[in-house]
Amino acid sequence: MGEHSTSNRLAVDQPTRGADRNRSLADHADPAADEMLLPQLDDGITLLDVEGGRGVPILQSLVLDHLLLHDGPAFWVDANGHATTTTLAQIAPSQRLLNRIHVARGFTAYQHYGVVCDLPTAVNKSIQTSTADARAAGGEAQGRDEDTSPHTPALIAAPAVDAQYRADDTLGETHAKTLQARTLARLATYAEGYGIPVLVTRNERNEFTEPVATVADHHLECKQTRMGPRVVGEDFETLVYPVDDGAYYQTTFAYWRQLLAARATQVGVEPTTPAPSTPTPEGVTADGETVAATADPLLDAWTTTGGGR
Repeated sequence: MGEHSTSNRLAVDQPTRGADRNRSLADHADPAADEMLLPQLDDGITLLDVEGGRGVPILQSLVLDHLLLHDGPAFWVDANGHATTTTLAQIAPSQRLLNRIHVARGFTAYQHYGVVCDLPTAVNKSIQTSTADARAAGGEAQGRDEDTSPHTPALIAAPAVDAQYRADDTLGETHAKTLQARTLARLATYAEGYGIPVLVTRNERNEFTEPVATVADHHLECKQTRMGPRVVGEDFETLVYPVDDGAYYQTTFAYWRQLLAARATQVGVEPTTPAPSTPTPEGVTADGETVAATADPLLDAWTTTGGGR
C-alpha cells in the first residue's frame, strides 16, 4: 500500500466478522470454504445504496464476483459512465471476465428505456452466437452444474437506474415517474423470467426513487468507515480486509482487486494481469469518484434506441 496514514492503523484485536471471513479466504483460498468474500447476489432485484459516492468499484466488484461463481454473461444497462475499463481492468482478476460483460448505454430517458426494452433481443442474439461458437469448437460448453448454462444470462446490472429519468428536461415529472416505473417493471420481469439477479443503484434517495426501493427484493448498503468500505445486507455484513499482518486496512482499488483475486483462486480461475495499455489513475479512492477522463469504455453489446415505447 505504500505510505500508510495513522488514521488507517487499527488494533488487530478489533476485527469484525467480515474481516475474519475475508482474512480466512485470502490466506487459504480454500475452494471448499463456505464463507463469502462479497455478498451473494440472489435472484430478483438487488438495490445497492452507496453512501458518499457513486460506488463504481463495489458495483463492479459484485458483478465480477458473481461471474466468477456463475456461468453465463452479464448484461449491463449503463448510465452515467459506470461501465468503464478504467476501473474494471484494475480489479478484474482475469481479463477474460470482461468478455462476458455486454454493455449498452442510454444517454436520455427514452434511450435508457429503449435499451431495457431491447434487452431480450440482445440476450437471444448472445445465446445464438454463443451456442454457434460452442458447436464450431467441437461441442456444447458445459455449465458448472445442471442448473447453470454458459449461454444464458447470469446477471443484469442497471446502475443509476433513475439518472436519465431524473435529468431529462423534455419529460414532465409525471411522465418521468411513469417511464421509470415501466423500466423497473421490465427489470423485475427479466429477473423472474431468467431466474437471475438484477443489480441496480440509484443516484439519490428521495421520493422520486422510492419506487426503486419498493420493487427491490434485496437491499445492500455500503458505507465508508475509518476501516474501509462496509457492506451490510440481509445475510452479510462488513467487508474489512486486513493487510500487512492486520496492521492496516486497505481502502483503495487494491482492496477490491485483492478480494477478487482471492475469489478467483478459490474457484480455480488463473488470475491475469491487466493489459499494459490500461492506465492506472492516481489518487482513486474506494468510492470511485476519481476516474481517468480518457477511459476507454467497453464496447456496446446492443444498439440503443432513441424513440419512446
